[in-house]
Amino acid sequence: MVELKVNKKTYRLDVDPETPLLWVLREELGLNGTKYSCGIGECGACVVHVDGAATRSCVTAVSEVKGKEITTIEGLAGLIGEALSEAWIDGDVPQCGYCQSGQIMTAAELLASNPRPSDSDIDAAMSGVLCRCGTYNEIRRAVHRAAGRSRP
Repeated sequence: MVELKVNKKTYRLDVDPETPLLWVLREELGLNGTKYSCGIGECGACVVHVDGAATRSCVTAVSEVKGKEITTIEGLAGLIGEALSEAWIDGDVPQCGYCQSGQIMTAAELLASNPRPSDSDIDAAMSGVLCRCGTYNEIRRAVHRAAGRSRP
């Protein structure tokens, strides 16, 4: 049995402790917002927060996150989460949308640590999340919009 705290709820799951967190989220908990893409931690589509840090869930075993706070795109809330959601919608950011949960979760970590990021700050933080549609300029603009909205 593995006990996980996901989106502020505690779950006791009968899974192999070496199972990737991504599969537990998607298959056991039905949280499908976190996407599978590369399976080797290179693309960023599977990013979730573990104790507030952007984490590649496809290469993170559930045994590594026991006792930690896991937040998926479904659980992203608060001022930053709302600001990012509004900015993404206002900017009509996604094309196919597949990478967007990873993009938003990565942007949330950035804004939590740097509420006024420059273009280069955004580019550096977001560079690990690949967008096959190439919406990087729209993503950068949305992060700037969200930064303006997420400050009290």
